[in-house]
Amino acid sequence: MSSELLVDLGEEPAAAQLGQLKLTTIEDQQWPPDESGLSKSETDVSQRFDAGSPHLPWDHPFYDIARHQIIEVAGDDNFGRKVIVFNACRMPPQHQLDHHKLLLYLKGTLDQYVESDYTVIYFHHGLTSENKVSLGWFVDAYREFDRKYKKNIKALYIVHPTMFIKTLLFLFKPIISIKFGRKINYVSYLSELEDVVKCDQLVIPARVREYDNKLRASLKPTTQPDSSPPRSPPLPNQVFGVPLTLLRERDPDGNLIPVVMRDTISFLSEHGLEIEGIFRRSANVTLVKEVQLRYNSGAVVSFREMEDVHLAAVILKTFLRELPEPLLTYQLYNDIINFASVSQEDQAAVMKELLESLPQENYASLRYLITFLAQVSANSDVNKMTNSNLAVVFGPNLLWGRDNAMSLSAIGPINNFTRALLDQHHLVFT
Repeated sequence: MSSELLVDLGEEPAAAQLGQLKLTTIEDQQWPPDESGLSKSETDVSQRFDAGSPHLPWDHPFYDIARHQIIEVAGDDNFGRKVIVFNACRMPPQHQLDHHKLLLYLKGTLDQYVESDYTVIYFHHGLTSENKVSLGWFVDAYREFDRKYKKNIKALYIVHPTMFIKTLLFLFKPIISIKFGRKINYVSYLSELEDVVKCDQLVIPARVREYDNKLRASLKPTTQPDSSPPRSPPLPNQVFGVPLTLLRERDPDGNLIPVVMRDTISFLSEHGLEIEGIFRRSANVTLVKEVQLRYNSGAVVSFREMEDVHLAAVILKTFLRELPEPLLTYQLYNDIINFASVSQEDQAAVMKELLESLPQENYASLRYLITFLAQVSANSDVNKMTNSNLAVVFGPNLLWGRDNAMSLSAIGPINNFTRALLDQHHLVFT
């Protein structure tokens, strides 16, 4: 993985070389149906883009953008940061896409996350002379995204970069700040992304995977990059990535609430309630892995000794996201996605009925978590984490589709349900 923005272009002027570059071959201009199993829907990308159903209605102002699923959200990366994915291969020909509206849609998506640390992954393969945006669009986009967007983006990963994109960035170097330029990383193979995010949680388009396989196959055996490591069998004391039922069976006291949730929430209740931006900051990935390893080996973890509030917050979110099945379960997915159709006066009763259908350990863990988050929100004057902000952070960690990634249309309903649960938790958990 490379973060070098300056590219050696030889003796010819950069602009002249840019004109000689070809984006891709004709075979990539057929736009075949994507076989990767797209996520379930498109969403409201900010509070003003309200989607009341799993799919945006055809007359929604952003329907023509959202239906292509060019932009998706894929949970958290290995550092605890939200991941925004941009798929170039899903962009239709220029005459079929309003690029100005695409920019507004992208901006609306980022508006939900710019107050927190976040990561952008751009899959470049599939950008062709037929579907590419203009150079002017790139200039407008960079200028449109002011400091609030650039401050908390911690990394931009460009996957399968070509000479075209490297040259483009070279030409933009005079207007790209040095600080932002350091956040740009080139990723040659999908396997390199494992250092950043678990690829299983990304719905990577089939064309991108096929292209990656071709690149790998073209290499000499001695230069083959490592493929994504196979999943290792669970350790005898493993905690992360293990079903709640198994964790309950292993607990010597039969505790319904997993030890990771008890440890992190207990520590955060004492030391994190008045920390501004709690749950919005990332943590040192080495420390995160060390803590996970200690839990998985059966060792006792003391956050009080480490005295790191953001580490505990990331560990809590990571534990929830790595559950084999979300805390709210796949069974409730459709009910929660369609929750917007429930009238205001019936919401508490409907939520109570839905949640009481959860397995015991899920219900107990959810109640424990929501009760704590209500305490966090009660201190929002200091920590700036209102129910709305907490819903944006925790919604995608409480529920996702069976395809593992989070399509944009599902995020709105899930976050809205989480917000309603936080607002009315005293009525639901009685």
